[in-house]
Parts: sequence; C-alpha cells; structure tokens
Amino acid sequence: MSAQFFAQPVTQISVEQLANRLADSLEGLQLVDVREPQEIAIASLEEFENLPLSEYAEWSDQIQTRFDPHAETIVMCHHGIRSAQMCQWLMSQGFTNVKNVAGGIEAYSVVVDPSISRY
Repeated sequence: MSAQFFAQPVTQISVEQLANRLADSLEGLQLVDVREPQEIAIASLEEFENLPLSEYAEWSDQIQTRFDPHAETIVMCHHGIRSAQMCQWLMSQGFTNVKNVAGGIEAYSVVVDPSISRY
C-alpha cells in the first residue's frame, strides 16, 4: 500500500457497536484485520479475516474477487491507524460501505472483552 494521501473521510464504528454487530447476524458482513500474524497470535477476534498490510502485494490484486465491494466491510488493527489506511484504500477501490474500528483491538479488549490479551 503506497503512502499516498487519501482525502476521503472514514466512517468509524465504536467497539461497543462492533460487539453488538458481532452478536447479531454476521450475514452480509465482511470483517478484515490488517495486523501482522504475530499480533493476531496475541489478540484476535475469530470472525475477522487477516490481511496483513505487510503482505499487501500478495492479496491486493484479489480484493475485488475475495470481497463484495458493496457489502458492509469492517476493518480493524491494533489502535485504528492502519485500519483507517486500509479503509481509505478500499474506498479508492470502489468499496462503498467501509467502517474503521475506532481504537482497534486494544479498545475492544479494554471496553468490551478484557479476556482478550493486550500488547
């Protein structure tokens, strides 16, 4: 993923909203975690598919076939910075319903589920 500047605002979803969304039906929901495998090994939510940003070259050309550009897509990382970058990139690829998890897995473990390890 290039360091180009993205100007589109990113819709944020709180960790409480995410927890409610996960408790509802996952039908039509696409969940992406952009953290590295070693981070996933420490703390993760099983419903999320891991697309590490460091492996962008391996998965970026498949994004349109792996995911529906019009389905609700929620992106998470450790604190919300990398996932916001991914949201920007997805929107530049034509994704229309992208949301960034504000505070990332860190906030989720503090606010929603303290059993998830922090790092």
